[in-house]
Amino acid sequence: MASNVNPTVRRRRLGQELRRLRELKGMTAEEVAERLLVSQSKISRLENGRRSISQRDVRDLCGVYEVEDKRIVDSLMEMARDSRQQGWWHTFGDIPYSVYIGLETDAESLRVYEPQIVTGLLQTRSYAEALVRGALPETSAEEIEKRVEVRMRRQERITTERNPLRLWVVLDEAALHRVVGSRLVMREQLEHLIELSELPHVTVQVLPFEVGAHPGINGQYAILEFADAADSSVVYLEGVTSDLYVEKAQDVQKYAVMYEHLRAQSHNVEVSRQFIAKAAKRFAD
Repeated sequence: MASNVNPTVRRRRLGQELRRLRELKGMTAEEVAERLLVSQSKISRLENGRRSISQRDVRDLCGVYEVEDKRIVDSLMEMARDSRQQGWWHTFGDIPYSVYIGLETDAESLRVYEPQIVTGLLQTRSYAEALVRGALPETSAEEIEKRVEVRMRRQERITTERNPLRLWVVLDEAALHRVVGSRLVMREQLEHLIELSELPHVTVQVLPFEVGAHPGINGQYAILEFADAADSSVVYLEGVTSDLYVEKAQDVQKYAVMYEHLRAQSHNVEVSRQFIAKAAKRFAD
């Protein structure tokens, strides 16, 4: 499980505080960049928590913002130290979506819409292996195994008895019919999905084809929420070569409203289980 210090979350909190100090000073990111002789993009990356922040960066920024309270400076410096530590996922080497893993590891709840596949936290090992192999055909066996191991490790957030992740998943009906691996793999996956859906902190709903066009028609997304009030909600959109993190409150709210529509249009929990069980039975024939 996660250590007490999550570097991804520390970077994000530190970036938010640095942005707040800049705005209190009435300065733009461009003005700060000019003062420090760095690029504006560096200031933006520091503030959005997408890169590590050195203690020197913190010291220089506090100087520009004329922060005189030593306690504030010391607190920011400590956050900078924490942000440079490594999370459990770093032991697996270069993981393309490591920022997301850091956020997921610290999240209190997660709402996911998946239009094509069973979401990662609910996948069996066999399904995950077949999925990665099919999605990344030129990937080595070693890399596939690493990605699968990371996915299995992430699932500890929903299987742990201590403070498990509250997970709500809306699956498009297509995910129940797309044969990933083999019919046996699919049957085992759907049976596993039913089993996990019975956990008190896991909710699975199926969005049937008959709904037609719906608010999630543009694709997969996830909404992460955190226990600490200082950590604002994040919408995660997965891409092929890069990912997008939506953090503006009004934008996050739009995705949250979309999700409520998806939940309302989906089968309820019990009917969804029956729907999944029926699909699993077809793969047993």
